[in-house]
Order: sequence, then structure tokens, then C-alpha cells
Amino acid sequence: MPVDDRDHDHHQDHDQEDRFEVRLGEALHQAGGAYETDRRALVAAGATRGHRLLLRRRAAVVAGVASVALVGLGGALLVPGGDDGRQSVATGAKTPVASATPKASYTGDELIGILEKLLPRGEFSSAQARGTDDKLPPYAQVVHDDGKGKAAIAVGFDRVLPGSEQARQTVECPDKVLTPYDSCVVTRLSDGSALKIFQGYEYPDRRSDTKLWTADLVTPKGQHVSVSEWNAAAEKGAPVSRAEPPVSTARLKTLATAAAWLGVVDAIPVDPKAPTAEPAQPSGIAGGAIASTLVSLLPKGVKVVAKSGPDSGYAYVVVDDGKGRSLVQINVQPNMANVEGELFGADAETLADGTKVVTHKEPGEKGGAGVVMWTADTIRTDGFRVVVSAFNSGSQETAATRTTPALTTKQLRAIAVSTKWRGLG
Repeated sequence: MPVDDRDHDHHQDHDQEDRFEVRLGEALHQAGGAYETDRRALVAAGATRGHRLLLRRRAAVVAGVASVALVGLGGALLVPGGDDGRQSVATGAKTPVASATPKASYTGDELIGILEKLLPRGEFSSAQARGTDDKLPPYAQVVHDDGKGKAAIAVGFDRVLPGSEQARQTVECPDKVLTPYDSCVVTRLSDGSALKIFQGYEYPDRRSDTKLWTADLVTPKGQHVSVSEWNAAAEKGAPVSRAEPPVSTARLKTLATAAAWLGVVDAIPVDPKAPTAEPAQPSGIAGGAIASTLVSLLPKGVKVVAKSGPDSGYAYVVVDDGKGRSLVQINVQPNMANVEGELFGADAETLADGTKVVTHKEPGEKGGAGVVMWTADTIRTDGFRVVVSAFNSGSQETAATRTTPALTTKQLRAIAVSTKWRGLG
């Protein structure tokens, strides 16, 4: 995943300015899909799925990434996932209305002033912002103290192409198997805008004490407003100062849909080189077909208790053999000959038809305590690659729930070398 991922160090005098920009960028790319596999899978998947490689580290977040078809946005809003699988379509929610006399531009100080007026009463400090005339996306961020502890609160602005993958992912709830969170609800406003309210963590793979709550609004015109709040004075590096962020989910909705923000988005200079249509996506194998084939190849005695959606080139199932849940994930990728030398060394097994096979037993890479990852990786002579991994937990981000994965490396190998995959590719 993925989308990507760790924050980079920079000179201290630029850190404060850059942090929200980085987080906003993550929000506009939620991956993740977003699905993240092991190092080897990431290397190869990146070559075939591009930016759609995986829901990356936090599905979500500063807005997460967040599936909603925004073409037209006048019809029903179909949202997979949601809060424990639920979804909300609320036509009576407040609809933002653009100002009748929009300003041509906004300074950073003006954005800070608007944000402070829209927040509950309290003391403000550590304000930072960037106006609409800058080449980078505008934002405003303050530290707010309502008497119950300091909290960082930020708002960012951008445009997304209506109906695009980016627009869809911005208001999509992440998959809980891949990114733990407490709640995510998407609603449709009366004007067709989509609003996502997300309650999660700054480090979802570790379920840290630092909570991150976000609200993302995307209008039919592609105006994007992203609000984020933490229960600490900074999103990273500051101790938790309160149990929860200060702004309730109801007030998050009000804050994200404030009419003034749409005028800010409209004041962002239009890039004449910006695409006016969704770029063609590389063709891939449907995730639904991959998941069905994977289920058909599972050994007897395991029960499928969860599985992934239709993301191209990737699928997962969560199985239970009576000893606890175990995540099994798979990538099916044509035309991967360019990574063969990197992934399949001299120790690789070569089958009679020329297929190369390697197996690995490694620690998990997503932070779950005690998680191990067993993998079988294969590549055919024409570059057709199948890599399948199993874990001793129902999610990479949660602690191990069993000693070993539900599938052995021998069983994983049998799945990866199956001739059924050729029928898909």
C-alpha cells in the first residue's frame, strides 16, 4: 500500500508547514485502496496497479481515503463498509451553499480567522496556514483548547475531478480488515454532495492513543473540503492531552459543510494543465474473480468468514479452521517479467513448465504484535505472477490470535501454482 508511506524528515522550520500538506495528499490518494501486501508484492503490484495499489497504511485518513460513484451524484449513494458494515444516505443533511459574492483569493490569516470563528469557544495557539495564491493547496491549522485539553484542528482544500477514482476514494470508508477504525459513515446531502465522517487513529496499525477524526466533503462540482482533528496538540510527536478530539461528529459535519469553505475552493487558481477527464486505467483482473478462485482452491476444513471487494488484481479472504481467524491475501499480476530477477533468485524452485516458485516465512510488516506472514510466490515464463500470503491473525494490523497461519506453505504453494489462474489472465 497503500499508498507511500512514511513521513519524511525535513528542516525544522518547514515541518510545521508541510505536515498538513502531506496528510492532505494522503487523503486524496486512499489507496488505499488500498491494499498493502508484503515488500515483494508491493514491488510488483506497483508496476501493474499504479496508484491504486492498496489501501495503504491508513486508509484513511486525513481524510481518508477514502466507494461512492460521484458521476452525477444525483442518484443513490452506494457505500461499502461503513460503521460496522452499515451505510447512511441522509437526504435531509445540511447542504453547503457557496457565497453569492465569492472572494478572488484568501490569505492564510483569513483562513485561520474563519476556522477559529467556526470552532467552539476556547483558546487558540500555534496557528499556521497557507492562502489560495500559493502554488500548493491552501489550509489552516490551529491548536484549540476548550478547557479540557489542547487539540490540533486543521482544514484543507482542493479540487477533484467529478466522477474520478480520486473523488470516489476520497469519500470511501476503508476496509476494516486492512485498516482498523472505530466508525465511518458516508451520507449524501440534498444537493448530491458526499460527506464522510471518519473516527480512527493516527497510527491505525498500532491502535495508538492518538485519535484522528476527519470529515471529507466532495461536491458534484469536485470541491473538496477536508477537516481533521486530534486529541493531542499535534498529529505526531505530541502526548495525548484529552480522551477524544474536541469537535463532536455532529459539529464536524457542520464545520465541513460551512458555506465559506466552498468559496475558498473556488478561489484556488485553476491549473490549465489539469485533466478534464479520468485517465485510462490499466486493465487488470477483477478482484471478484480472484476472490472466487481463491475460495475454490482453499483446503478443506477452513471456513471463509470475510472477503474483499472487487479491487483489480488483488483479493483476500479471512478463514477460520476452528483455531482462530487467519488472513489470506493474493495478488494475480500479468506481465511481471521485469521483476523476476529481483524476486526469484538462485534458490527458486523451477517446475517442469518453467514456472519459478519461492516460499518465505517472515514477521508481519504492519505492526500487529506477534504476527507472522507465510508466502508462496510464483512466476510463469511469460511473466504471469501469483503471490499468496497467510497470517496468524485476521488482520495484519491486529495482534496474533494463533501460533501459525491456517494454511501451510505447502498449501499456499498449491494455490499459487494452480492452473486455474491462467483462466483469469
